[in-house]
Amino acid sequence: MNPGPVTRIMVMGPPGSGKSTLARHLGERLGLPVHHADALFHAPGWTMRPRADFIADMVAIAAQPGWVIDGNYSSEKYGAAIRDRLASADRIILLDLPRRVTIPRILRRLARYYGRQRPDSAAGCPERLDGEFLAYCWNWPHRVRPGILQVLETVAERVIRYERPPMLERVLAGLG
Repeated sequence: MNPGPVTRIMVMGPPGSGKSTLARHLGERLGLPVHHADALFHAPGWTMRPRADFIADMVAIAAQPGWVIDGNYSSEKYGAAIRDRLASADRIILLDLPRRVTIPRILRRLARYYGRQRPDSAAGCPERLDGEFLAYCWNWPHRVRPGILQVLETVAERVIRYERPPMLERVLAGLG
């Protein structure tokens, strides 16, 4: 583990695992700016921003002295966006939660915010029922998770993995 204070924290995991909520709480408690990768990835109307712009934004954030970033975007097509975050992060929190936890959370989030923008979403991106996204969430454990675990192998000494929803105090203790 890196010596000194923890000032750069990545929060990764499947949709519905609580990445944004945990990132927000960590930012508040540690006095760090919070960046939501999904909000940087999307333009209004749930359209993708140009990949080069998204990567440039992520690289610029990773170069800052302190941050909490939630989101994955870990495949090689995002290149520097993941490499720079991994290289800069003091800790990487992986919320490796099962579908029996994440899918009900996604459905509750949908019901709570339907037609409105979530605090961690890009401007102009109201919550909506999206079959493609729900399929992505359902298939995440088999299609996305293996790639994330592989990416995290290179920084395993800085990864804190939770297989159950952690309490904030436990996470804060694990960062020390």
